[in-house]
Amino acid sequence: MKLLFIYNANSGLFNALCHAGHKLVSPSTYMCSLCALTYDTVSENKVWRRFRAESHLDMEFYHKDEFEAKFPSVKMTYPTILKLENAQLTTVLNSDVLNKIKDVVGLIERLKLSV
Repeated sequence: MKLLFIYNANSGLFNALCHAGHKLVSPSTYMCSLCALTYDTVSENKVWRRFRAESHLDMEFYHKDEFEAKFPSVKMTYPTILKLENAQLTTVLNSDVLNKIKDVVGLIERLKLSV
């Protein structure tokens, strides 16, 4: 079993710079709640980094363009967290749920309950 984290952002340096700027200027309108939960303005959140390092969960992270290239037939709303098991994808936390989580500790608690 593997968890797939898909951000509502495209890959690349230019996009990363734009997203960092958006988080600085207008964090309340930033469109990727998963990014906002797991990253500070430019670096990975320390609590999240520790959770990933200590967790026994197998995790992969994708920007939406990377995910769509690897799974072209899968259509969904981003951000999302999926479970890949026996070549089947199921939703763990969808964008509606992720948008309601207030902080990284809440995300970690939801993940522990969901997998």
